[in-house]
Amino acid sequence: MIPLPARLIALFIALLLAPASVQAHSLESLEQDLLAREKYVQIVDMPAPAFSLTDDQGRTVRLADMRGKVVVLWFVYQRCPDVCPLHSEAIADVQAMINRTPVRDSVRFITITTDPEHDLPETFADYGASRGLDPANWTMLTSGPDKPAATREIARQFGLKFTPEGDDYQIHGVVTHLIDKSGHLRARYHGLKFNPASMVEHIKAFSNDDH
Repeated sequence: MIPLPARLIALFIALLLAPASVQAHSLESLEQDLLAREKYVQIVDMPAPAFSLTDDQGRTVRLADMRGKVVVLWFVYQRCPDVCPLHSEAIADVQAMINRTPVRDSVRFITITTDPEHDLPETFADYGASRGLDPANWTMLTSGPDKPAATREIARQFGLKFTPEGDDYQIHGVVTHLIDKSGHLRARYHGLKFNPASMVEHIKAFSNDDH
């Protein structure tokens, strides 16, 4: 028979290990379920491309600085006449649902402009307000007008192209990227027809996952 102290130590170790394994299993099960019912989600697992950009206050914001938080990331440009406004409004709906839950403080919503020559920092707050985004955990980032192609290159590294067409228009797809607390890109939601509840469920699972 194992002496009592050794049994207690073994039990303590098991209790420490159990939450991570249970959470990992739960997340894996959730993602299998999402793949079965959410045709617009793509499950991936790779280091998210690093970036270092600035916010509307001129502060440097790095993806590495957001370790320990789930990041919901998408790319837009303010002169976009059609899908960009709809995309931001769709994410604002997701944000509103997340911000009514206990995981609010562990999630960051990040918009990166692909038109840094025209989308100046002083416009960011008004853009967010017009799309219903909550500044409590939302930030818009830019490379600055002196690096006009830099954020389009970051989008390319995430697997998304923004191709200038004429003076005002960019041809592009619509993708929302979910990055886990360790800085890994874990999911892409394509287009605007995804179920917001599915994304909320996915974000909450990443927020609770420490595996």
